[in-house]
Amino acid sequence: MSTDTTVPPAAAPPPSVSGAVTGLSLRQLAWRRLKRDKAAMFAMWLLVAIFLTALLAPLITNLLGVNPYDFDLTSLDPAQGSLPAGPWGGASLDHPLGVEPLTGRDLLSRLLFGARVSLFIACTAVIMIAIIGTTIGIIAGYKGGWLDTVIGRTTDLLLAFPFILAILALSPVLTQRLQAMGLSPESSRVVYLVLVFAFFGWPYLARLIRGQVLSLREREFVEAAVANGAPTRRILFREVLPNLWAPIIVYVTISLPTLIATEAALAYLGVGIVEPTPSWGKMLADSVRYFAVVPTYLFIPGTALFIVVYAFNVFGDAVRDALDPRTGRNVR
Repeated sequence: MSTDTTVPPAAAPPPSVSGAVTGLSLRQLAWRRLKRDKAAMFAMWLLVAIFLTALLAPLITNLLGVNPYDFDLTSLDPAQGSLPAGPWGGASLDHPLGVEPLTGRDLLSRLLFGARVSLFIACTAVIMIAIIGTTIGIIAGYKGGWLDTVIGRTTDLLLAFPFILAILALSPVLTQRLQAMGLSPESSRVVYLVLVFAFFGWPYLARLIRGQVLSLREREFVEAAVANGAPTRRILFREVLPNLWAPIIVYVTISLPTLIATEAALAYLGVGIVEPTPSWGKMLADSVRYFAVVPTYLFIPGTALFIVVYAFNVFGDAVRDALDPRTGRNVR
């Protein structure tokens, strides 16, 4: 009788893990997805360059030897009605982007300093809109009841109010009041635009956030926090708010170029930035009169505005997709 002495093969050892496995936060996961999008990274670095250029505008203009407020009548042609002398709007080594008709002010320096004013107005207003709209939207959506009704009727009233008519009517009154408080005419216009943009802008975001919160408050993690006795402040700002960053960021990136364009429209109507403060809106408004003879005067600030709008839109869409991997091109 023979016995089988075959020894069964030993089980393969489990694969060794060389490093510790660590979890990734939502921010880290979003950044990892965002880095895979080359268009988003290009738009992000383009926006960084634009903001740095605006921030360093005084240093850049000093190095180039130009000033946004200095008149250079020698760069104008009196025979043509004080239009820029030479082709391309008077572009030269002294004025790389040309000069302004009638005044001879350097367009490059006015473009850089105008970016400071336009971006300051848009960024300050959109920050106020984000804070006010998010706070009111979270409270209205989570609390509900009579408070939600009051906030809803208030937002309906502001949304129904004619925005342009309100700005035109309130401009002389509020700017004079701000000047009486010690502000200069130029600063009073900037503060006025920021306040008006924020006042009429927050209802849109508040309504968007309210709808998101109505859905989130029925989710399991919110109900679990309520069952554990978590205070309302913790539920709103630790459980609900982190899930609202995607719509907030998208709204901010869309609102920024919209506010810059709105400032340009208000400058055309005469209630925007006043001389001698440069802004992209003021440059676009002034360039309309000379488009037939000096088209570059319109194309320069118009191209700058287009680049900013495009970069914000591309980056905003990419951030939305990175924060919500169920949408867009980040689905793998």
